Amino acid sequence: MTVKATAAPGLAPGRALQELDLKRGEFDLAIQLGHIRTTPGPSGGPPRIEQREIDRLRGKEGFPGALRERVRTVGTVEGTRLISISPARFARLARTGHFTPVRFYLNRYRAVVWLYLAEELRQFALAHPGLLSGRTPPALRAVLDAGEDRRARNWRGRTLGLLLRRTADPWERAAAIASVLDPVTVTEVATDPYERSHLRVLRPELVPGRPESPAAREVVERLLLADHPDEILWHRVSLAEALREARELRPAPRPVPRTESRTVPGAVPRGARLLPVRRNPYGRALMTRLRFRKAGPMA
Repeated sequence: MTVKATAAPGLAPGRALQELDLKRGEFDLAIQLGHIRTTPGPSGGPPRIEQREIDRLRGKEGFPGALRERVRTVGTVEGTRLISISPARFARLARTGHFTPVRFYLNRYRAVVWLYLAEELRQFALAHPGLLSGRTPPALRAVLDAGEDRRARNWRGRTLGLLLRRTADPWERAAAIASVLDPVTVTEVATDPYERSHLRVLRPELVPGRPESPAAREVVERLLLADHPDEILWHRVSLAEALREARELRPAPRPVPRTESRTVPGAVPRGARLLPVRRNPYGRALMTRLRFRKAGPMA
């Protein structure tokens, strides 16, 4: 009898993005932002999208253009045109944290190019028209004069917040927090090596892919880790609290200790198979002849 394999529920990502008429980058960002609801994939594989979720999105007004617009990203040049300000003012507002990047990439010169949601830039322009023209407020000028750039910090906070929102498991939440801290800080908080190993296994990827060039990887690694003292302290306290909750739920996996069994010399180990002793067919005749010679002939 042939047993048919049970198909995993929902659609695979490749099929789902075709149904939603999205590009791969738009599809991934829509999932990251929570615009597309997913279900866990089989055996830890990629997430699946149920057909009813596809139908829900396709039934919305303005599909697919409205969904695409919600995940449309722009850089500095397009962003300045979108809200009608100069590139210099756009950069000042971005560095002072008035709008948060949603993604970044490295150009061929290994410079970081930040991307922003077009929808959020339009909302910012409507809510803060006074910041789009005129002199820069003294508070913002002080931040700029101090050399602060909050883009990477805000991107880390946003990305981490999205990861934490997608899971309720304390160990997974702790691993997400640990992903933005340097190994020394993680070791100071998670002193148990088995806990640190478990956090490494569960560690999520903050960016979809890493550059192949060592120099480019170094730039990306710097962006992934908290670098401001207040930010480090915040995540350190959050990690300690997440670990406390995780330990109460279940301990980190540990290797099973081997039980050493003491063996007595000459004893047969338990479960060993005894082989039958083979007798020499000529042994009995040989012993009879030896006994006859020793006794001598009878009188």
